Amino acid sequence: MTIDWSWIGDHTDDLTTLSVSHLQAALSAVFLGLLISLPLAVIAHRIRPLRGFLLGLSNVLFTIPSIAIFVLLLPVSGLTRTTTVIGLTIYTLVVLLRNTVEGLDSVPAKTKEAAKAMGTRPLRTLLTVELPLALPVIMAGVRIATVMSISLVSVATYIGDGGLGQLFTDGFQRNFPTPVIAGVVLTLLLALVADALLVALQYVLTPWTRKRGA
Repeated sequence: MTIDWSWIGDHTDDLTTLSVSHLQAALSAVFLGLLISLPLAVIAHRIRPLRGFLLGLSNVLFTIPSIAIFVLLLPVSGLTRTTTVIGLTIYTLVVLLRNTVEGLDSVPAKTKEAAKAMGTRPLRTLLTVELPLALPVIMAGVRIATVMSISLVSVATYIGDGGLGQLFTDGFQRNFPTPVIAGVVLTLLLALVADALLVALQYVLTPWTRKRGA
C-alpha cells in the first residue's frame, strides 16, 4: 500500500480544514459532557440512592451503537453538526460521570470535616476543597473521553459530517488508499496532541501532586 504524496500536497488545505472540524466536534462534546456530568456527579456523590441510577443510565446509553444514536437524533437535529456533538456527548458521559464520582469519593473524609469545622459552607467546600482534590481522577476521565471522542467523530460521516472520516469514505469509494491513510494518521496525531496538552494542563492545575511526588 503506497501513499500518493502529490495528492497530500494538493489537498493540504482540505486536510487542515477537516482536522480543525474534527477536533472542534470532539472538544465540544467533551466540554458539554463536563457541564452535564459535574452536577450529576455531585448529586450521585451526595445522594447515594441516586448513584446507582445515574451511573447505570450512563452505562446503558454507552451500549447504544454510535450509528444508532446519530440516526435516532436525525428527526430532532437533522443532518447537522449538532447531531454529531449531541451523539458524542452522550458517549462521554459514562466516562466523565464515573470518574468525577470516583474523584469526589477519593477526597479524605477528614479533609471535608476540617473544612466544615472551619465554618466553610458546603458549596465553597465543594469548589475549593473537594473538586481540586478530585481533579487528578477527573482529568483522567477527561483524557479518556477526549481520545474516545476524537476516534468516534469519524462515525458521523454516515450523516454527512465526520471531519476526517470523510477521507475514509472517499478512499474506500474510489479504492484509493491515500486519503484513508491520511485520515488515520491525522486522527492519531490529534488524539496524541490533545492527550499531551491535557497532561500538561493537569500538571499546571495540580501543583500539590508534584510536591507530594518529590
